[in-house]
Amino acid sequence: MSIKILDKETVAQIAAGEVVERPASVVKELVENALDAGASRIEVEVKGGGVYLIRVTDNGSGIPADEVALAFERHATSKIKSPSDLQKIGSLGFRGEALPSIAAVARVEVVTCVEGESAGTSISLEGGAITPEESRARPRGTTVTVQNLFRRVPARLKFLKSIPTESGRLADVVSQYALAFPEVAFTLSIDGREKLRTSGRGRLLDSIIDVYGAALASKMLPIQDPGVEWSGGPAKSAIQVTGMVGSPELGRAGRGYLSFFINRRWVSSRLLSYAVEEAYHGLLMVGKHPVAVLNISIPPQDIDVNIHPAKSEVKFRNESDIFRAVQRAVRQALVAQMPVPKIEEVVAPYKAPSTQERRLWTLPESEERTTSPPEATPTLLASLPVLRVVGQVMNSYIVAEGPDGLYLIDQHAAHERIRFEMVQRQRAERRPDVQGLLEPATFEVTPRQDSIFKECYGELADFGFAIEDFGDRTYLVRAVPALLAGDSWDAMLRELLDALSGEARSRWEEKMVVSIACHGAVRSGQTLSDDEMRSLVRQLEQTASPHTCPHGRPTIIRLSTAQLEREFGRS
Repeated sequence: MSIKILDKETVAQIAAGEVVERPASVVKELVENALDAGASRIEVEVKGGGVYLIRVTDNGSGIPADEVALAFERHATSKIKSPSDLQKIGSLGFRGEALPSIAAVARVEVVTCVEGESAGTSISLEGGAITPEESRARPRGTTVTVQNLFRRVPARLKFLKSIPTESGRLADVVSQYALAFPEVAFTLSIDGREKLRTSGRGRLLDSIIDVYGAALASKMLPIQDPGVEWSGGPAKSAIQVTGMVGSPELGRAGRGYLSFFINRRWVSSRLLSYAVEEAYHGLLMVGKHPVAVLNISIPPQDIDVNIHPAKSEVKFRNESDIFRAVQRAVRQALVAQMPVPKIEEVVAPYKAPSTQERRLWTLPESEERTTSPPEATPTLLASLPVLRVVGQVMNSYIVAEGPDGLYLIDQHAAHERIRFEMVQRQRAERRPDVQGLLEPATFEVTPRQDSIFKECYGELADFGFAIEDFGDRTYLVRAVPALLAGDSWDAMLRELLDALSGEARSRWEEKMVVSIACHGAVRSGQTLSDDEMRSLVRQLEQTASPHTCPHGRPTIIRLSTAQLEREFGRS
């Protein structure tokens, strides 16, 4: 095949594919442009997950009338002027690709006005064709309207998720920049309903309240970092970490509550995530992740923000310095503002038992039950023998005697297994036990949780939840699964929504079963009566998989008669 230069339209769509991955990418580019223009108020309106409509309005500096058409040329920008400027990027946008890339895959209209102009300027583009400029009245600032995204490239539409999922990603973009710029008043409307409004008063805590709610914000701890010296230069306080981190009790099921900003640019970084989680080492429950909103200030010449077309990643000149600065700042905030337990040992992560170890928990094939528990259901060769409860140790483990030795049962893990199979059975029979609330309770969610919530309405109803829409990001809960009655069902729902974010739809039901089973289960440290212990053991005997909890941890271990006799010198 002969080599040919691609036509302009094909080149434009290739470039657009690098910058405009999905509707959220468009919102990110336009919001960043508004922030670079010095806006103190930004309004975002979307419809149909951003495919039908995206409109971003700001009160920034605007675009001069004689430069509006130029803004749609590739690599046209006011933010850099020479190659040397690339070494010290101080703005959020600088490539000059946002507007032309968006215009290559959608219909775009811009209405803008600068200070001192008697009227604003309007221009629109579709398929590379520019309409003549028109005068239009408007105050200082810019409004960019994007319609019919990807209509000219329908193949791209196939890669988008559902409208609620895309709306959730849009909400996440606006929420993140609301956290990065608390002095800017943000408004987000999705399909005609306001989902987020921030005050713009300049306090990070206010933005956290607006995005995550007052309950979470009340447990956030401020970071007051004096800064550290950057090893690559003589300047003091070259790396400064500011923001807020959550008390360990705010541990979340996923990493979706980690927000990182480099010189106020929202980025994804495994290095920063690891640094924060290391700072919580020994303070956070295994399997939980912290909440953090951090801005790391670094000299622009010491980072490269030009390694990703969408500017979502950065490269540090000295990663080890950044890691230490973030870990130290977060750890100091935790130590100074909360009591920290002294950690003497590092607990190894759970390791699946070997075949040899499993033999300690199961009976030989030659051994059979001497009696059957009442109303027992058929179970596998993995069944437990009939056990006689002896007592409880450390308010966490039930001691029981069997025909072949001594058994220790983790009361929390055992109760999780019992509840897990009960929920599974009720779900399969489509007959969930439901408990109506004495009074309907309101349940508020974040913008990101709101989109997930709308998608999993049906599944939650199948488990016994009765939930109604009650306004912006607010729902009315009238009934919950009977297993959660009297327990913190609202905390369970919040953790579930966080766990479902980014999870494949095919695993949602499994996540729901596990969440309902785990919340309300008997806790470690909880004193049980003899009758309660006997009942728990009888129920465990009747489960299909009594030896592990839903997470794969063991529920029971055995010390055989032969081992006991050997240890006491009787054999």
